[in-house]
Amino acid sequence: PVDGHAPGLKGEAITKYIAAGISTDHECFTYEEALEKLQKGMKVIIREGSAAKNFDALIDLLPEYYENMMFCSDDKHPDDLMINHINALCARAIAKQMDLFKVLQVACVNPVKHYNLDVGLLQKGDAADFIMVKDLIDFKTVATYIDGNCVYSEGKAHIKDVAFENLNNFNTDLKTVEDFRYESTAKNIRVIACLDGELVTHEIITESLIDNGNLVSNTKTDVLKMTVVNRYQNQKPAVAFIKNFGLKEGAIASSVGHDSHNIIAVGVNDAEICKAVNAIIEAQGGICAVNNTNSKTVALPVAGIMSDKDGYTIGKQYAELDQMAKAMGCTLKAPYMTLSFMALLVIPALKLSDKGLFNGTDFKFTPLEV
Repeated sequence: PVDGHAPGLKGEAITKYIAAGISTDHECFTYEEALEKLQKGMKVIIREGSAAKNFDALIDLLPEYYENMMFCSDDKHPDDLMINHINALCARAIAKQMDLFKVLQVACVNPVKHYNLDVGLLQKGDAADFIMVKDLIDFKTVATYIDGNCVYSEGKAHIKDVAFENLNNFNTDLKTVEDFRYESTAKNIRVIACLDGELVTHEIITESLIDNGNLVSNTKTDVLKMTVVNRYQNQKPAVAFIKNFGLKEGAIASSVGHDSHNIIAVGVNDAEICKAVNAIIEAQGGICAVNNTNSKTVALPVAGIMSDKDGYTIGKQYAELDQMAKAMGCTLKAPYMTLSFMALLVIPALKLSDKGLFNGTDFKFTPLEV
């Protein structure tokens, strides 16, 4: 099955989308859009991740369209995973007085059948893949079984560590502060306006702030410089500006930057941005927060996007990093998850790639200066 990444479609665009072979969509963020896609034969996945949250907008479709709906998280932070996952969506649906078996079909049966997953449905001859929950109200997981083996119980995972080689690809040199300088005399610039809880962004035009010929962050108006640095080869960093991160000091950066997973950073000045980018390069992948007095990095040595540590260890480390970003002024619920999507060009309206600003609505590159 081919999954879609096209929020905001309607009318003839949805018809063409389906004709192209797209069978599901997890990007719906309005009831009307999801309803039209369902009516035209698509399967709709209700997403509730750390950043993108669409449960409340779409859940009322479940009672009628439960045969063609599923749940997903589509990016969930490790500290959030320590608390809950799909089980929380089941609990929220039950709290809305929805039929238990319709909810369980959406959560457990439909994904296996649609994707032809190699997991059991507890039919005769199936592998014993199941979870035990405390009740069918809160769905707190007591134990997890895979192929008849208990892999989790009493708050502990029983899967043994195995030795493996960390595959990675980081071929860029450390950067200098000058690399993030953007010479300009433009009075106005094109800015990405990110939205808390959404992957889509808006494009706005705002007054620039220039210091000695260099476009710089403006913390008073919350228009901050951001960069995408190609991590596979040495190239000049791409520079743009973004609103609604709220940082008052320091910078944050990550090598989780969908879909190319280059380094992406946002900060209050060029020096802090450079420091954050270099922290990621030195770690050969990770997420970090830096300021004048502190620097924290969670290393992601597996392809620059995954940890080789257990979930509880990485969850604790991530929570500390998240707290630091918010202590520096970030107002977003999930700063690093939001950051990771600011280079995802296929989601409108405005994003930044390693080659420059890209308009996802018109599907073409667009200048920073206006």
